[in-house]
Amino acid sequence: MQNLSDLFKHQTKRSVLIRFALVFFVLVAYFIFMIFKFGFADGLFVTILTWTFFVFCTPIADAGFILDFPIRIITGFKMIYVEFMVWVIAFSINLYAFFFSPSTYSQTIVLRLFYHVITHPIPYSLIILVSLAGTFLSLLFGDELMEVLHHSHRKKYKAHAFKYKFILVVFSFLVLLLLYDFLIVRLGVNF
Repeated sequence: MQNLSDLFKHQTKRSVLIRFALVFFVLVAYFIFMIFKFGFADGLFVTILTWTFFVFCTPIADAGFILDFPIRIITGFKMIYVEFMVWVIAFSINLYAFFFSPSTYSQTIVLRLFYHVITHPIPYSLIILVSLAGTFLSLLFGDELMEVLHHSHRKKYKAHAFKYKFILVVFSFLVLLLLYDFLIVRLGVNF
């Protein structure tokens, strides 16, 4: 287990901790909103299913980060390895929802879009594939952030991190923007 005070001493680790706190706060706020809207049990399930949408359909590991980061701190396992477990958990939750509670997908706009993605794998599986690539690449950077104490790691990170992150973010954003635009237009969703 990593010393918690170590997280506050180093700027890079402190940034990761702040990011975790923000993502956790957003998840809790969403959960509270869903409880008021659907009740505790349904609100919890809608929140969990929405979390799986963000695991599968966003190219940044923020949804999985909710589990990746604490497990990294407690066990020392690299976040990229934990993310495999996150994807298996998210897949299992969706298998359950798809076969035993498909009406849950109709509760929110995000879940309706997600349902369309998973029920029409061609061409929408591209969203999941691009997100998969982006997620695991972002976790490579996240793990590197956690290890920048060693001088050689810090030097490598500073030399290449911005360039790779920029390319990854721009490419992922453009591809997903096009795919989501196509999906939203095709479904006739009006905001």
